[in-house]
Amino acid sequence: MSKKTFENEKNVYRVQGFTCANCAGKFEKNVKDLPGVEDAKVNFGASKISVYGEVTTEELEKAGAFENLKVITESSGRQEPKSKESDKEEIPFHKKHSTLLYSVLFVTLGFISTFVNGNENIVTALLFITSMLVGGISLFRTGLQNLMRFEFDMRTLMTIAVIGGVIIGEWAEVAIVVILFAISEALERFSMDRARQSISSLMDIAPKEALIRRNGQDMTIHVNDIKIGDVMIVKPGQKIAMDGVIVNGYSAINQAAITGESVPVEKTVDDEVFAGTLNEEGLLDVEITKLVEDTTISKIVHLVEEAQAERAPSQAFVDKFAKYYTPIIMIIAALVATVPPLFFGASWETWVYQGLAVLVVGCPCALVISTPISIVSAIGNAAKKGVLIKGGVYLEEIGGLKAIAFDKTGTLTKGVPVVTDYQALNNQTNETELLSIITALEYRSQHPLASAIMKKAEDENISYTGIQVDNFSSITGKGIKGTINGVMYYIGNPKLFKELSTSNFNKEIERNVTVLQKQGKTVMIIGTEKQILAFIAVADEVREVSKDVIQKLHQAGIKQTVMLTGDNQSTANAIGSHLGMTDVQSELLPQDKLDVIKQLRSKYANVAMVGDGVNDAPALAAATVGIAMGGAGTDTALETADVALMGDDLRKLPFTVKLSRKTLNIIKANITFAIAIKFLALVLVIPGWLTLWIAILSDMGATLLVALNGLRLMRVEEDE
Repeated sequence: MSKKTFENEKNVYRVQGFTCANCAGKFEKNVKDLPGVEDAKVNFGASKISVYGEVTTEELEKAGAFENLKVITESSGRQEPKSKESDKEEIPFHKKHSTLLYSVLFVTLGFISTFVNGNENIVTALLFITSMLVGGISLFRTGLQNLMRFEFDMRTLMTIAVIGGVIIGEWAEVAIVVILFAISEALERFSMDRARQSISSLMDIAPKEALIRRNGQDMTIHVNDIKIGDVMIVKPGQKIAMDGVIVNGYSAINQAAITGESVPVEKTVDDEVFAGTLNEEGLLDVEITKLVEDTTISKIVHLVEEAQAERAPSQAFVDKFAKYYTPIIMIIAALVATVPPLFFGASWETWVYQGLAVLVVGCPCALVISTPISIVSAIGNAAKKGVLIKGGVYLEEIGGLKAIAFDKTGTLTKGVPVVTDYQALNNQTNETELLSIITALEYRSQHPLASAIMKKAEDENISYTGIQVDNFSSITGKGIKGTINGVMYYIGNPKLFKELSTSNFNKEIERNVTVLQKQGKTVMIIGTEKQILAFIAVADEVREVSKDVIQKLHQAGIKQTVMLTGDNQSTANAIGSHLGMTDVQSELLPQDKLDVIKQLRSKYANVAMVGDGVNDAPALAAATVGIAMGGAGTDTALETADVALMGDDLRKLPFTVKLSRKTLNIIKANITFAIAIKFLALVLVIPGWLTLWIAILSDMGATLLVALNGLRLMRVEEDE
């Protein structure tokens, strides 16, 4: 294969064969040492390596030869067509673990020979040695290389222990230890693969081919060959292969794969659809808007894989601890093996054996895997439920939050104004006819609230476009006016009608207006110079789930929930009180929101900001964790926030806090358990009870329990 020059470009390769985090770290170091490589970074959680510089896959595989790693080029996020071989059945168990099975066979024959020929017989010894070599060939190869380079990891410890055991004649025990270590590594690999599947399953959601209409012809082509502007035909019951906009048709789309929403969403012309979602009903023509590597599902997969590579604080602690832990274990083992015989006249054979057992029990497998498997499982589970967490550090920080600030518009509210109240005051006035007059005037207005009145008219099938409006003009800061059928109508705030000295503007009307304003609504009065005819109230509707979400967050122990808004104080207080917020900050500019976040951080340290990812960018960046609403379809939210709620659904927030806290608890439990079981096994050295059997079983048991405990995070569900 010819070399390719990358010149500082990041090139990503998938790696097959990682058995442990230590091996991944060693592979990264080997790749960095290759000539022409400027930098390299392994993502153990996603089984990838990012390389900067000039390198070939053969050179990368040579750097991973100690672990027999296979390296495959990944081409910039494009989906590669599956080969025929990859579609075949998975490798059978007996072929996949043939060396382990042969090792078990030889050790069984060794025990039979022990009973028939005795422990000292040459046949017995050869059978046990054969079992060791067959089952531990990769272990010894790596361990001996490490030993020659004075690199000490778990394989180095195991190799020294095995060599020592052979020297003192513990054939049977050493052979069993090698088999159990191989089983332990297989279980560790299986556990990490299970965790990784939570992401790899996302990759397979979107179809690899789509029916495309070009030049009047329909053809099925691979997604890599689809261009922006192509029209994709999606039949009922089919999954959508690419992101695009509907140009013809109507359907219900199940978007659970992207947003975590269980209820299908109605979509029609001009609505956006995403790759990987399911068309449940109608035939759709969709104009492609993004290439395959830019689709929302591709970005999610990429960002989640990147997130797995970001080391959480607990993982950084474990990595640092393991760096010093292994040499310390070797020193302890050497002291156990030499001090009793040298200074107390004890048996060399007994205490060398104890020292070897200390080496085996000291293997940091469980400790090293305790954090990454938990992080990968949790981030994968969150992604499947529509929450994109962009790093282990943010996953951990969410669990320690003390305060959460919410932008009001579009977060706690729907962000779209609606008419909440409409009341005609004169019994002689026809409400429907009056609403058509109001809408005809507002139709000519540029006011943001006009859209709410027009929508109400459309919902009630009230016609307004044919009404002739003369002398239309805007009254700055007060309202609008226009003549219809010879009558001058006014729409505006109470101040406008006080100035007009309208005859029926009395205290009762003023009281009604005040009540509506205290409810957080904007009130507009409609009338003529002589009398008030009606009033209409418009508000940005609060999301139905907002109140319940705030309540759940308080129950979860969040001390402070703060609403940030540019609204006036009375409107803000009304909404904040209704939602049960502990604090309301009103009449804020973007800079003011940033100041509030800084104040909260100085008081509570860990603070989250929930916003739309665009207008709230400074505040999101200043918070400990920035949480963006509606990541699906908003590139800005995906790129700027630390966490994105893909389905624009606040109910995912309590789930995210719950998942984070469970992750923290499981990581702490795993680290504590991994260290405790090592300590307890080492205590057995004092009375001389520690055996190689106990050592390897404690190590394997700890690894298995830690892995299973971490995998539990894949099953954390949302509270109903």
